[in-house]
Amino acid sequence: MTSAQMVAAARARIEEVETTDLIAQLDNPDLVIVDIRDIRERQRTGAIPGSVHAPRGMIEFWVDPESPYFKDVFAQGEKRFVFHCASGWRSALTVATLQDMGFAAAHLREGFSTWEAQGGPVEQIGS
Repeated sequence: MTSAQMVAAARARIEEVETTDLIAQLDNPDLVIVDIRDIRERQRTGAIPGSVHAPRGMIEFWVDPESPYFKDVFAQGEKRFVFHCASGWRSALTVATLQDMGFAAAHLREGFSTWEAQGGPVEQIGS
């Protein structure tokens, strides 16, 4: 299976959120946006204000309450989690994996790539 096939299979079974729809929900206190991009990507292009940074390499461990690396932010079961990366590929795979773990989440279909162009606010991240 190719990586493109893996992404397509993931997208076929997860919830995808359009950029404009997520922008419209930014003030929702029940929404948690999770940025899985590398810290260097965030420093280079900025981030969605208020988003939680959870590097792709650690996300399964941070979400799993039985893991020694568990992060409390993921214990908010009443919140809606939307994950994103740069283009929507990594976040699609991530959300499919989290869904397999029993963690409900969606992902930003086009990732951060269209965020600013579609009117989404961006905060700069220090180095």
